[in-house]
Amino acid sequence: MEQILYRYNPWWEDKFEAGDVIERPRIFEVLKANLTIKQVTILTGLRRVGKTTLMKQVIQHLIEKLKVDPKLIFYVSLDDYLLANNNILEIIEEYRKIHELDFSEKIYLFLDEVTYQKDFELQLKNIYDQQNTKVYASSSSASLLKSKKAFLTGRNVVIEVLPLDFEEYLQFKKIVVKKTDKHLLERYFEDFMQAGGMPEYVLTGNIEYLKELVDDIIQKDIAAFYGVKDVQILKDFFLLLMERSGKVCSINKIAKILDISPDSASRYLQMFADSYLIFLVPRFGKTNERILSAKKIYAADLGMRVYFTGFRDKGSLFENYVYLKIKKLNPRYVYQDGNEVDFLMENKTLIEVKYNSEMPKNQEKLFNAIEAKQKIVIKNIFDLEKLDELMEMK
Repeated sequence: MEQILYRYNPWWEDKFEAGDVIERPRIFEVLKANLTIKQVTILTGLRRVGKTTLMKQVIQHLIEKLKVDPKLIFYVSLDDYLLANNNILEIIEEYRKIHELDFSEKIYLFLDEVTYQKDFELQLKNIYDQQNTKVYASSSSASLLKSKKAFLTGRNVVIEVLPLDFEEYLQFKKIVVKKTDKHLLERYFEDFMQAGGMPEYVLTGNIEYLKELVDDIIQKDIAAFYGVKDVQILKDFFLLLMERSGKVCSINKIAKILDISPDSASRYLQMFADSYLIFLVPRFGKTNERILSAKKIYAADLGMRVYFTGFRDKGSLFENYVYLKIKKLNPRYVYQDGNEVDFLMENKTLIEVKYNSEMPKNQEKLFNAIEAKQKIVIKNIFDLEKLDELMEMK
């Protein structure tokens, strides 16, 4: 095991080499701030959305800025089959033996794909309670973080890592728009809606990467984990979800198209949500309306959606992007008498998205009738500044 651990932690022997990494300042600042708290910091999100890169940047910060001894920093990916026969506590004990570290000395642990380990919550609890550590962990599966066990209650902070937003996309593409050239933003934004925000795809432009990524998630995080034998059904199901992105999802219709039971369709839908490929938005209303009403679907990444459905319905893509921007505010959609308003947040802010268009009269009537502390109509990329102000108020 020692040789494996040295491969994961080259900074034990050599100078830290970050490579050509582009930072994501907003979320990186949150992760840096978490260095001062004891709670286990768990990064969640879509596979290859950048969780590992962010952890490596925190490691770089510890070594280069805070001058922490590199031997006190330990990184490992727990989905490595070479470590499958060892639990987290055994791996960390081996690490301590390698560097002769006693339990009083503070160490920094970075545990990638921690949910691959059986009883990971109990093991993290034991580390938290019994060792002098700061732990960062990651997971690409929401289902395993929804455990009914309460081992980590009060001991963890969960941070969701989303694909790049438009501002980060411009940064990754090294595009700088001067104030005198703001008219170019609309063209760049349409390029962004077509490409999406998966970091590696934005940098390489290799279109096959998105297909391979979705196939990888369906195979590893859904089919293998849940024991679904018919992988083609899952692929067909995902295509239907992308075609219905931004719309209310009818389980019965999808079941009929795929010739599966509604129960199976409902289970598959939740599997895709738990793998972070899609997000589900409930209807605003009383508890029974919220639970029983069909949910709206949004793609986790615009580029994936465009890959499977083509670059069309820009209004729906724009709405999808707005949802990703305000996701942390737990939006609900409003439906009444055949009319719909896109989002009502828990802070009572009402938002309707109309990309370069106007609301029909009946929808406008509903929009005006809904009680809200603040009402916002988003028509173009310049209106997105209103969302930035909204998120800052959170």
